[in-house]
Amino acid sequence: MREFLGDYVYFVAPFIAWFLCQLLKVVFYLFAERQLNIARLFDIGGMPSSHSALVVALATVLGLREGIASPLFGVALIFALVVMYDATNLRRATGEHAHTLNRVIPDLLRGKLVQNFDFRVMREVLGHTPMEVAVGSVIGFLLAYGMVLGLP
Repeated sequence: MREFLGDYVYFVAPFIAWFLCQLLKVVFYLFAERQLNIARLFDIGGMPSSHSALVVALATVLGLREGIASPLFGVALIFALVVMYDATNLRRATGEHAHTLNRVIPDLLRGKLVQNFDFRVMREVLGHTPMEVAVGSVIGFLLAYGMVLGLP
């Protein structure tokens, strides 16, 4: 398989890691909520982090193929760290703000404290917990490692 993928592993491994995590979101939702929700396949946030899987898979492929001293690996590693930091901090905080606003604004509207306000429910699951990022990162690493070097 390694010979078949060749240089395409730089694209294929991250994409498969991302897609696998998106599929796992559907499965986890099925077990947690006892209903199939295919829309989770296209959703952001939740367990596991597909963004983390994608960037870690890319960094892993570059590290294994180009070496960890290569400039490309350095760029990919920094990119991965920024994406994972953003997922656990900025995007997660945005989701928490949306959660609060989704609770407060309807109460304000019912109390007529706010008039002529166009309220639309905001997405609350935007970011990730550190565990969701860690699981996505492990999936990305293992998948890329397996595709580049083969599983033992």
